[in-house]
Amino acid sequence: MASLGELERAVMERLWAADGPVAATRLRDELADRGVALTTVHTVLTRLEQKGFVRHDDARPRRFSPRASREEHAAELMHEVLGQAADRQAVLARFVGSVNDEEARLLRELLAGARTRDAG
Repeated sequence: MASLGELERAVMERLWAADGPVAATRLRDELADRGVALTTVHTVLTRLEQKGFVRHDDARPRRFSPRASREEHAAELMHEVLGQAADRQAVLARFVGSVNDEEARLLRELLAGARTRDAG
């Protein structure tokens, strides 16, 4: 999965937070503190679409929405990093060793649920 630049991430954060498709003009307005032009927003959206992060509808003006949720994106990044590791067990051990008690409990529950689904 392609990585995101700073402005791309800012656009994606707004798309993920939106309750539906978003026009480029609204994104420009939401990014006003960055002083980006509408043409810049369009360029970023085009790049995000080429990378497979967003899609647009056929409305005029076009409205954009993420192809995957923030959680799906994060999970894909985690899977990609793990896939690139020479020693997956060491990476997983470091990760598991870094989680707090609540996160460890949640991981145990999720793993138990996955085993139950796989067995059924």
